[in-house]
Amino acid sequence: MSKYKCIIFDCDGVLVDSEPLSNQVMVDIANELGANINLKYALRNFKGNSFNNCAQQISDLIGKAVPNNLEEIYRERSFEKFRNEIKPINGIKNVLDDLKLPFCVASSGPESKIKLNLELIGLMEYFQENIFSCYTIGKWKPDPSVFNWAAKTMGYNPNECLIIEDSLIGVEAALNGGFDVFGYTAHDYHDELRKMATKTFSEMLILPELL
Repeated sequence: MSKYKCIIFDCDGVLVDSEPLSNQVMVDIANELGANINLKYALRNFKGNSFNNCAQQISDLIGKAVPNNLEEIYRERSFEKFRNEIKPINGIKNVLDDLKLPFCVASSGPESKIKLNLELIGLMEYFQENIFSCYTIGKWKPDPSVFNWAAKTMGYNPNECLIIEDSLIGVEAALNGGFDVFGYTAHDYHDELRKMATKTFSEMLILPELL
């Protein structure tokens, strides 16, 4: 029997294979502003970060303020890319079908983005109202508030919950809140999660065994 009573999934890179897509959009926009970066840079520096943090990094790179409507531009372009190219993480539907524990999703993205992507890959029915966005509470990872909110709403204490994350910032947020956290490493290109996460795994289909 699992020692956990509830599973809290991150969304991007854990449920939906969106990180390369969203980060490429950020790269394209940044380079239009003169940043001269590539996807490898973005996955190392932007992955798991809040939009405002990414925008500040771009501002630092170009030596001036970014446009006031940068997030609007980013959301419009990334949503279009998601509609055309988004895919589920391999094996995630099987995992959710077999999961015997309550679960939810807690993400740094706005709720509209979370719902769009879950709908596009056919996972919305699994989560319904159990969706928690950092935008709703105005606090972003590595602050653990979104995980604490999710756990409390689901009816559990942090030590009864397990977080599934794919970014270093997400792992830090989980640990800051007193949660165990399993790092999904399929896109952990720099082997950052192993030294911090409670456990790591590279194939989503083996998650039930780890529980």
